[in-house]
Amino acid sequence: MMISDLIIVCAGAYLLGSVPTAVWAGKIFHNTDVREHGSGNAGATNTIRVLGWKTGVPVLLVDVLKGWVAAMLPVWLMAGQVSDPALVNLQILAGMIAIVGHIFPVFAGFRGGKGVATTFGFLLALSLPVTLLCLGVFLVVLLAFGYVSLGSISAGIAFPVLVFTLFESPSQLFSYFSILVAIALILTHQKNIKRLLNGEEKKFLYKKEKTDNG
Repeated sequence: MMISDLIIVCAGAYLLGSVPTAVWAGKIFHNTDVREHGSGNAGATNTIRVLGWKTGVPVLLVDVLKGWVAAMLPVWLMAGQVSDPALVNLQILAGMIAIVGHIFPVFAGFRGGKGVATTFGFLLALSLPVTLLCLGVFLVVLLAFGYVSLGSISAGIAFPVLVFTLFESPSQLFSYFSILVAIALILTHQKNIKRLLNGEEKKFLYKKEKTDNG
């Protein structure tokens, strides 16, 4: 494995993750910084709430794509150079770096989102069946209760359960990583959890917030 390839993967993953899709879309098309409205989060959910579906859905798709491309960088650059388990480990490393980039984007003053969509895209590249089942958990919880945060947390908790009970993990690190994802989603949603417990969390489908710039 070439050290130069590893540097390219790590740097590329961080820069991909750092693309502040929600911030740029809001400023370019609405002259609005989504971080100053709604939940203050630079993610797809807050973009949909503040700026509407036409802006929010493309933001969601791009954020998912960021994670997928980051996880595929080692495959494209290092296929044949390392063993399959080692390649999976490199994909995990790249995905984690992309998530860090999304949460702390260098292109947006290190104020980003929670990284859920980017995590989803990254996991799609690693394990399609597990990721789709987690998506199913998310959608069921969202439709049942109306809270994106609760759906995200539930899907995160389901992730290691599925990995350890229904599927063979592609590497030992992947098993440990699944636990880390669950813990990270709980930690990044602490404010949401508090609002849920206090009955103050906003449901996903509610009237779009009006901003000074439309």
